[in-house]
Amino acid sequence: MSDTPVRPGQSAARRLPQLPPAVRSLPLFSALRLSRPSDTWFKPALSVVVASAVPHLTLLAVGRLDLVIYTMAGSLCALYGHGLPYARRARAVAGVVLGMAAGLAVSLVTASLTGSTAVLIAVGALLAAVQKVLCDATRIGPPGHVIFTFVSSAALFAPQRLGQVPGHLALTLGAGAFAWLVALAPALVRREGPERRAVARALEAAAACAADAGPRHRSAADPGPGPRDRGAAADLGPRNRNAAAAAVHAAWQCLLASGRPTPVRRSLERLVVHAESAFVAPGPGSGAADPERLRAWAALTRGRGPVPVPPPAPGTADELYGIDAERAVLRAREGRRAARRALLRRLGPGSPLLPVAVRTLIGCALAGYLCAALGVGRPYWAIVTAASLYQANLTLSWNRALQRTLGNLLGVLVFAAVLPVSRISPLALVCCCLFFGFAAEALITRNYWLGSVAVTPMALLVLEFGGAHPAGELIGDRVLDTVLGAAVGFLAATLVTNRRAAGRVERALDATHRARAAAERTGADPGAAPAERDRARRTLTASLVELREAGDTAAGEWWQRALPEQRLLAAEQAGHRTLAATAQRRGPTAHAPSIGAE
Repeated sequence: MSDTPVRPGQSAARRLPQLPPAVRSLPLFSALRLSRPSDTWFKPALSVVVASAVPHLTLLAVGRLDLVIYTMAGSLCALYGHGLPYARRARAVAGVVLGMAAGLAVSLVTASLTGSTAVLIAVGALLAAVQKVLCDATRIGPPGHVIFTFVSSAALFAPQRLGQVPGHLALTLGAGAFAWLVALAPALVRREGPERRAVARALEAAAACAADAGPRHRSAADPGPGPRDRGAAADLGPRNRNAAAAAVHAAWQCLLASGRPTPVRRSLERLVVHAESAFVAPGPGSGAADPERLRAWAALTRGRGPVPVPPPAPGTADELYGIDAERAVLRAREGRRAARRALLRRLGPGSPLLPVAVRTLIGCALAGYLCAALGVGRPYWAIVTAASLYQANLTLSWNRALQRTLGNLLGVLVFAAVLPVSRISPLALVCCCLFFGFAAEALITRNYWLGSVAVTPMALLVLEFGGAHPAGELIGDRVLDTVLGAAVGFLAATLVTNRRAAGRVERALDATHRARAAAERTGADPGAAPAERDRARRTLTASLVELREAGDTAAGEWWQRALPEQRLLAAEQAGHRTLAATAQRRGPTAHAPSIGAE
């Protein structure tokens, strides 16, 4: 189900300073630690229950619960897109439904044409790799490729005739259309809900950054820290600063994708300007709002009442003019072409996503073949287990291996306890599946292993729709598939290196340097248009977010050259100082001095 959000970690310059570049430590207990639940955990949880309940109960009424696997494929599409504004969510969820149907079609046709386990495992592994790289390239977000792989792999091993395929796909598309309606239904009540939540997160992150700076803040006009002060400057809340940059960038992206401006969205844009001011130039005398006011605005924005209308922050008019200009560019044909080119670059040769796709292909294939050789009747569980492990880097994949193994082993115990209840009647079985679907989404944002405790019994109960199975056989197969799938999947991740992660860092450094130079140039040019100046600042913020993500990803990989840690730290410091300087909007004096990022 939905993946646990990945929160920004410590700066790469401060992570693992004593380890050689080829080896990274693998955490144990920290991977299992519970975190606070997501602020929107109930949205996918309720959506998947509603989207599943109607098809389930309809099939129950007509006595065809054996078709649940096909309607469930469409219903699970309701899990996607809950962080997107509704205009973009409509397109994203529609794409998810079509992608789900395409993967299912390949599986059903393959299953109807061959009964060879070797061929079925090969197709399942190939589908898992393709689904992984497409979900990462499109950045669809949680739950990512795991749901696609679960559906397509299960369908590969379901009895199938070629003539049944169109009808089964029609069930999936019908349930997917209903899931699309469920995903968009909240727009009737709260049209700007996703934008409000994104802006509230930005305000909260900016408040933490401003509170962290406090009296230690250094004015943007200051020439910068001397050699003795640079270590202290680096310690000035790097996690809060990076989190604020990411949250502000996400808020702007959400507002840019939300459609035409409305009075509420205009107020939200003004709030983001305040958040950005507190992030780039915190402290007294900067014109930024104090942390308590930012937190109060965040609470009101997240609530159901009117959006607060803040006083104008420095540069608000220019910032809003720049946002309108950027929104017009994104809607134009050239903006759409640029988005397509960016997607093709993420899929093309040299992409850092490709080694992860190769890991997925090899790991899923090996896990499936090993389980088949040991006589396991459902090797697709091993394929899904291996596919679920592959995250952005090896360290995160190790975390997921621990979480998946623990959650599945506990989940089979829950399944053993609830199985007698589910066999009371078909309605009891449907209710149990809906309950565990809700529980999975309610728990998984705390930690992936906790959500897996609910996912496992739900996946096992789905088999009961086609007829009762011996409980011991189901539990034994699930335990064996989990252990083998996790072990073989992680082994494949260690053998297939991702040296492109370090190359991504180099490209991010170059992009940050170019964005900083452009921001300094437009900030120092009194004749620069407001739209150009603000677009340059947002481009710099986006490049800093990408730099931190690239650094965190590479820091968790094995078998690669040492990271340029000092350059990463210097580039981040220089970028934040440039943002602070250009935020003052003082014409040619806004140039931020370099601190050696080159």
